[in-house]
Amino acid sequence: VETKHQTYVYVGLAGEGPLVVGAEGAALGTGGLYRRADGDAEWHSIGRGLPPDPQVRALLVHPANPRVVFAGTHKGVYRSEDRGGRWDPLGAPPGDVWSLAFHPHDPDVIYAGYDRCSIARSEDGGAHWRKMDTSNVVFPHITMHPTPIVKRVIGIAADPENPRDVYGAIEVGGLVASRDGGETWESVTDGHYTRMGPVDLHGVKVSAAAPGLVYIITQLAMFRSRERGCRWEFVPIEEMFPGGSYCRGLAVAPDDPRTLYLAAGAGGGSAPPGTVEAGALLRSRDAGETWQRVDLGDTPPSRMFQIAIDPAAPSHVYCCTYHGQVYSSDDGGETWSKSRLPVETSRARHVYPMACG
Repeated sequence: VETKHQTYVYVGLAGEGPLVVGAEGAALGTGGLYRRADGDAEWHSIGRGLPPDPQVRALLVHPANPRVVFAGTHKGVYRSEDRGGRWDPLGAPPGDVWSLAFHPHDPDVIYAGYDRCSIARSEDGGAHWRKMDTSNVVFPHITMHPTPIVKRVIGIAADPENPRDVYGAIEVGGLVASRDGGETWESVTDGHYTRMGPVDLHGVKVSAAAPGLVYIITQLAMFRSRERGCRWEFVPIEEMFPGGSYCRGLAVAPDDPRTLYLAAGAGGGSAPPGTVEAGALLRSRDAGETWQRVDLGDTPPSRMFQIAIDPAAPSHVYCCTYHGQVYSSDDGGETWSKSRLPVETSRARHVYPMACG
């Protein structure tokens, strides 16, 4: 008997790490991992097997078997085979994992992004990992002097049309790319930068709407390349503070590559002093040419941070804010309900990743 698909939503929490390379005395804070199934009234903590106070900054749900979930923590990569009921460590390199991504056509191939621009790859579903070569990456001068800023690989995405093209979003350091499936990497950030914002990346996505169409989101704007990371264009979106919008999450609809969602907001270090913190979900239905704000039925009280769409039920769309307000839609974003994670949040403990399946 075929059972109806039920979507499970996962949200990870972590604290801010030190921004300057080699900084001492900056506590990571506390973390956690929470799950809620469609129809459930409450969120549940699912940390059994994870390190104490896990810093969960990356989540992946297996596209073919949603019972399998991967989590990137401050102690490496973990996997659960029962939707987060129990977690086991994998043999990935140790250290802070900031991003996880599947190969677009082979979920046995997984990429993990770390700090200091370190990237690892598994080709057997996470059982074994190998560190990739990022030694040729040269970062924009402004992110290195007078003091080096951290180089977290905060997002990874491969081109669905050409999976050997893989991109890494660096916080803070621009975009890196591999043309050989992740073996070697180089910087593809071009232009002269006099401000940190344009190279303080928060994410990268590659759309199947056109070959080589790459989007990056930054601390204050969104940019697009139609040529595999060359010749970047500024993408005009709603400005939520003078000079831009804080862009944190970007998602491409799994059933329509022309539909994109952007998590944006005001407040934080990117906005002028006195800016009132708020969040918004924006949507484009024409591959990023035009954008409209989605009516959530509410004004999010903090920056929108992440978006998740269930590939097995693409009408199920979710987004969440920095401080844990979660918005859920089961009709493609037409109507929304709201819930909240059962934790107090602050700079030492706030939302990082969101995933569903």
